[in-house]
Amino acid sequence: MHCPFCGFAETQVKDSRPSEDGTSIKRRRACPECGARFNTYERSQLRDLVVIKSGDKRQNFERDKIIRSMQVALRKRPITADQMERAVNGIVRQLEITGENEIPSRLIGELVMQSLMELDIIGYIRYASVYRDFSRAEDFRDFVKSLEQLV
Repeated sequence: MHCPFCGFAETQVKDSRPSEDGTSIKRRRACPECGARFNTYERSQLRDLVVIKSGDKRQNFERDKIIRSMQVALRKRPITADQMERAVNGIVRQLEITGENEIPSRLIGELVMQSLMELDIIGYIRYASVYRDFSRAEDFRDFVKSLEQLV
C-alpha cells in the first residue's frame, strides 16, 4: 500500500480489526519513510456493478458517492461515521444480492432514502429535497405531511 502522504510503496500494517458488521477490515498503517499514520479499509466485492443513469448513460458504481451524498444529508446531525458506514454497507449488500450487474440509479436513490429514514428523519428530508428535486416551499410541506401520515 502506497503512503498517501509521501508515496512510499511499502507501508506497514500496525493493527487490523474487523468492522462491527463484519463486512470490512480496518487496517491501521504506518509509513516507515515519513512516519505518517493512516487507516485503510478492505471490503469484499461480489461483482462489478454498473449504474444505469437517465438516458441509458452507464458508469461504474462508486460506493464513495453514496457516502458523500449521505454526509451532505447528515451534516451536523448526531450520526456517527460508524452508523453511516453500516448503512452504506447495507445498501451495497442489497445491490450485490440483486444478482444484477447493471443497477438503475433510481434504485440506489430509493435504497439511500430507506436507509436515511431509519437512520435520521432530518437527513432523510434533506436527501429527499435534492433527490426528488424540491423547487418550492410547498414541495417540502407536502413531503413532510406525507411523512406525518407514515409515522
